[in-house]
Amino acid sequence: EEQLVETGGGLVQAGGSLRLSCAASGFTFHNYAIGWFRQAPGKEREGISCMLNSEDSTYYADAVKGRFIIYTDNAMNTMYLQMSSLKPEDTSVYYCAASLWWSSGSKCPLPRPDFGSWGQGTQVTVPS
Repeated sequence: EEQLVETGGGLVQAGGSLRLSCAASGFTFHNYAIGWFRQAPGKEREGISCMLNSEDSTYYADAVKGRFIIYTDNAMNTMYLQMSSLKPEDTSVYYCAASLWWSSGSKCPLPRPDFGSWGQGTQVTVPS
């Protein structure tokens, strides 16, 4: 069974940093597109970062560009989202996701419905 388990959320002061981890079991990230999404109360789930190594494609939403970094540790079969210069508007539940629904020429960001495996979500709170 494919499973993604997230850790690393919490409360952090504005300007601080936090790293989210997402460990995979039942599959490896090789040949998968990976992504991070977030959902604030009353808002739609939005994609904030995507990486498709096989197509040399990486994406960051404008709201996080220059502050967040997506990467994987294949030896640990874990993906990460390094977040820095956090702002109150970054407060959300964060989800990791993985997708095999891509083909040659695909580029990030991939549509949210294409991500078939999801983490359970982890809360990040940045007080104002």
